[in-house]
Amino acid sequence: MQSLLPHLRVLHRLGPADRDRVSALRVAVSVAVPSLCLLAAGHPELIIYAVFGALTGMYGRSEPHQLRLRHQLQAALVLVGGLGVGVMLSVTGLHSWSLVAVESVLAAAGSLYADRVGLKPNGPFFGILALGACASIPTPTPWPVPLLVGAASAAFSIAVGFGGWIRGRAWEPGANRGMPPLRGLRRRAAGVHAARYLAAVATAGSIGVVSGSGHPHWAMAAAAVPLAGADLPSSVYRGLHRIVGTLLGLGVVAAVLLPWAWSPLRVFPGHETAVLAVLVIVLQFTTELFMARHYGLAMVSFTPVILLMTQLAFPADPHVLVAERAVETLVGACVGIAVVVLVRQRGPGRPAA
Repeated sequence: MQSLLPHLRVLHRLGPADRDRVSALRVAVSVAVPSLCLLAAGHPELIIYAVFGALTGMYGRSEPHQLRLRHQLQAALVLVGGLGVGVMLSVTGLHSWSLVAVESVLAAAGSLYADRVGLKPNGPFFGILALGACASIPTPTPWPVPLLVGAASAAFSIAVGFGGWIRGRAWEPGANRGMPPLRGLRRRAAGVHAARYLAAVATAGSIGVVSGSGHPHWAMAAAAVPLAGADLPSSVYRGLHRIVGTLLGLGVVAAVLLPWAWSPLRVFPGHETAVLAVLVIVLQFTTELFMARHYGLAMVSFTPVILLMTQLAFPADPHVLVAERAVETLVGACVGIAVVVLVRQRGPGRPAA
């Protein structure tokens, strides 16, 4: 029992603060401006694409402006690329096994790219999340529109992240993010890591398809979460945080979407779309506030962000939405943890998430 106590303490430990409010405010502004513009223009169904583009602001949070610019450009490639592939799958009607195959391969490719450029948050998680979410809903407009919305939102997010440079205007020629090339042991470790993404995402997605779930992409995204850990313990912690945080977040979703007396949607009748959009913005702020300090707490907010903006794009029965998200997250996180345990990483350690 005593050997478990240190692990239990780590699960509950809140990491040190690192200007989290500033980072959270940058991301909230990046989400709020394009989302409110789309709401004012009468196109709330496009907010999901704007939010995925705006998640670019989550990267390079503690770096100098010059390096953050480069980091966020690299992250935008993953996010907008995943969004674009998802839109193409939606438009062509490729779902089920096709989605599993495409997302699994791109998860592995994204892992190699993330390890090469040193993305932080680690791994391709947000890119494959965007891919699966956009592929799972009907594209509401001609396909170039959501792609342009996502790209414009990412560009705005990068501008917000770089905006502080105007005060100091310090530019160091030749500055880089100091990532060593993928050679030797590091290259082999990155290859094993990519194989783990392929195995975890493909297995979780296959279980989702075989079980008849309408949202196998949730299981695939959850399976990718533990793989971003720096080592075995941190990978297991992330998987557990994902499960517990998601279940608590689903309580928030139920409180918002289910038809009970004090649901925000009933408190403001006739303004349901605006209420959902504002909640997405506020909850993304709290997500970023805790993302680097406690992944589980971040998931309590991020779970509603994903489901509420999906509801804006393609409304569904909230009972089914909550139940399937809970099951798919449990399945995916367990698959991800199992892959981490069974396929051990060798070679140089990876940076903490």
